[in-house]
Amino acid sequence: MKIFLAGATGVIGRRLVPLLRAARYSVAGTTRSADKVPELKSSGVQAVVVDVFNADVLRDAVVRVRPDVVIHQLTDLPQVLEQSRLAETLKLNCRLRIEGTANLVAAARAAGAKRLIAQSIAFAYAAGPEPHAESDPLASAEGDAPSAITARGVRALEEAVLNAPGITGIVLRYGRLYGPGTWFETATGRGPLHVDAAAQAAFFAVTRGRPGIYNIAEDDGALTVGKARSELGFNPKFRLPVKTAY
Repeated sequence: MKIFLAGATGVIGRRLVPLLRAARYSVAGTTRSADKVPELKSSGVQAVVVDVFNADVLRDAVVRVRPDVVIHQLTDLPQVLEQSRLAETLKLNCRLRIEGTANLVAAARAAGAKRLIAQSIAFAYAAGPEPHAESDPLASAEGDAPSAITARGVRALEEAVLNAPGITGIVLRYGRLYGPGTWFETATGRGPLHVDAAAQAAFFAVTRGRPGIYNIAEDDGALTVGKARSELGFNPKFRLPVKTAY
């Protein structure tokens, strides 16, 4: 099976690659930086240097690979969170979710991919009783509040993935990530999720799960994760062996 992993050098991408390669999948992975090509190649990944905002180049890259499955693990987030730049960070990530996702969906369709798995977030629900189920409404996307900016990006991403003609779309609403490469070493806030468990959920979604949305988080009462457990085999306690990620 051929996999096109958009965001192969990102926080989750780095944890996902060894799972895909251990399953003997053929993996092409993207990076925006040519400097990261050697590390991708050393992990057995076909390196693709591309900017997701360049729709034509992205389409050509995905078509050349002809993947069975496209995995969207792209974000536009800094390695270190600076509160003074939070508004700018949210806007950049929102743009990626809107424009970048649209370009990736178009490329997946052009390449004839049959399945598209995308990273979303589980902390964009509107205020209401917990635990939040996948069917609960998201926060309002109106205005310039941080929650609205985030909600606009999330809504656009999910609608593009779930409504792509001819493609089985799966949205993974990740909880608040912690662990290697993230902003937090330990669980923080409601609905936390270790980055390794996030990667495993994406790995399982390659061959499991009906089209739709799945909450992916630790079961602390903030979110319902029963659907992900039963349909994907999601295990929030999963951890990669030490030094497995590249």
